[in-house]
Formats: sequence, C-alpha cells, structure tokens
Amino acid sequence: MTNLVTGGVGPSARDAAVPAVSLRRLVKRFDDVTAVDGVDLDIAQGEFFSMLGPSGSGKTTVLRLIGGFESPTAGTVELDGVDVTNRAPFQRNLTTVFQDYALFPHMSVLDNVAYGLRVRGVGTTQRRERAAEALRRVELHGLERRRPVQLSGGQRQRVALARALVVDPAVLLLDEPLGALDLKLREQMQVELKQIQRDVGITFIFVTHDQEEALTMSDRVAVFNDGRVQQVGTPQEIYETPRSEFVARFVGTSNLVSGELARRLLGRDGLFTVRPEKIDMVTDGSRTFGDEKVVADGVVATVVYAGPVTRYVVDVDGAGRVTCVTQNHSSARDVAATGDAVRLVLDRRHCREIDGTAHASTSAQPLATTTTRSQA
Repeated sequence: MTNLVTGGVGPSARDAAVPAVSLRRLVKRFDDVTAVDGVDLDIAQGEFFSMLGPSGSGKTTVLRLIGGFESPTAGTVELDGVDVTNRAPFQRNLTTVFQDYALFPHMSVLDNVAYGLRVRGVGTTQRRERAAEALRRVELHGLERRRPVQLSGGQRQRVALARALVVDPAVLLLDEPLGALDLKLREQMQVELKQIQRDVGITFIFVTHDQEEALTMSDRVAVFNDGRVQQVGTPQEIYETPRSEFVARFVGTSNLVSGELARRLLGRDGLFTVRPEKIDMVTDGSRTFGDEKVVADGVVATVVYAGPVTRYVVDVDGAGRVTCVTQNHSSARDVAATGDAVRLVLDRRHCREIDGTAHASTSAQPLATTTTRSQA
C-alpha cells in the first residue's frame, strides 16, 4: 500500500506483535459518576475493532480517552507500545471521524481534506496531490471543488473519512459516524467502510450502539455496559456464545430461559439462552425427533410478520413464553396463526447456559447432551 503521506509509517512497517492500542486498568470518573470502570483492552494492528453498547455504557468515553480528549482518572493508554496517557491529542498518531463530520463549510472538499496536511506544514502542491488521492480512495474524484453543503450525507461522511486518512494515522477513531444516515445509506456505508479499512490496512476503532453495524463490519467486538467490558470476541463468538445475560439480551434477540420454563424445556434449573432462529416450529404433532433434540408443545400467542421472516411467540404449556422465527418462503411447510397448537424443536447444542450476574466473565456452555429430553 502506498502511504497517503510521504514518509509516513505504513501498517507494514509497524510491529504487528505490538498492539496498536493497549488499555490497562483504565478508569474515568466525572464527580461521583464512574463512566469507565477498570477497562483492559488490547487492539491489534490493522484490526477493525468495534466498541458496542447502549448510551451511557462508557464506550464513547473510552474512545475519547484513547484520542486524548479526556484524561483518565487512573490507568494507562498505549499506542504502538508507547505510553501516551499524558499526551495531547495532536501528539498521538491517530485521527477521529465524528458523527457530525466537523467539516469546514466555507472550504471546498479538497481544502477540507488537505487541512490536516496544511497544519503539518506540507507544501501546497504536495498536499493537494495527496488530498486528491485520498478523495479517489473514497470514490469522490470529481467533487473536489464542491462545498460540504452541496454534498449528500454519505458524501460528507466520505470527505470526513478522507480527511482523517490523508495524514496516515496509525489508528482511526470513529465515533458513530453512520448515525446520521438513513437506513439504506447506512447499510451501504457499512460495506464501503469495511472495504476502505481493508484497503488502507490501518487500525479502525469504531463506536456504535447498533448491533448490526458491529456484527457486520468488525473483526472483533467489545460489548460495554456500566463502564465495563462485558465480553470481547469475534462477531460470531459474541452472537453465538454470549457470556452473560446482558450480552445475550443486548446483541440481537435471545430467549432467556430459567425457572419453570427451563425445567419444562431442558429438565433442570439454570439460566439458558437460545436464539429464536435456532428453534424450529412445526404444526405436525406426529413427527418424531432424535434424542439430541429438545421438544416441547405450546400454543401460538403472537404472530408478527417482518418481511423476510415471521416471528412467533409461543406459550409453552403455561411455563413461559418462547420466541422463534421462520423464513417466509414458498416451500415453508409449517405456518401457524394465533391460538394454534404447535411443537417447538431445538438442538441441545444451541442451548447455552450463562451466568446471570451483571458482570459475568465465564464462558457460555452448550447444554450437555445428557439433559433429560422433555416432550409434553
């Protein structure tokens, strides 16, 4: 890859064994509020890393601590193995893309992109060449003379991205940059942003409250709640094997099964999670299933048509309710209406026992195949 800034340190020149970002025991308090509560994270070189969580979970504060916009109450921030905890933002080899893009309205697109180079003392000819190259990289070639007001939301987002990339940072921080876009454009930009990250090869740290964004774009995800990291893993690990009740509830949709419902379905007490799409719903009560399956009878309580799928809420013999989804396609054999008797079938391997405590750290485990099979 050719660096956007001549003489910059490209990803290939950085030691891949040293984390791009390393946070240790990071704490941030605002008066009597603890926004970040002992966060430890290592983010690899060239990784697309997302920090996911609800409002007030601490993810944006962590991003601001990495960028130097806030000073930690305790703990350290390292970039490429160097402690930058007490350095100002301009002393850190990183840039930030904000949700509102922060473009200069009186400047052309080209001048907006070139601004960071001008601040760094790069000559006029050189910075215009590099800014033009950055605009080509984000597919905005030909729009150099326009003002931000003449651009669409997606185009302004690309300008902000080009301005951040043109200075060849080691790390790019993105603070919910897609939040102001409509759904269609946001989905398009998710794909394009991930492709740009692959092309430039630098570390992206992306803050979002949108689970789909995090799962779609990330190499790894850290799920935040109450200022702490609840779980770190690949999108598949976060979704398929949530470690806590919070992660199971927040990332996607999940059935949390406990008490009488757990005893009825799974034959024992505990807290279990199973995703709705892992549950098959059949209307043929005569069908038989192997011993590896969990089978329970119920009555459809709610039917919600959602385009590609239909979501069913089923009362399981008065023990509780379970949600499942079925694909809407012409070959579907099982359809049901409110009040219909149905049978729910799920594989034991998809039933995960989890820790219900707020800050669980133990891994979710598949339900053992020796669990009693329940068939009401």
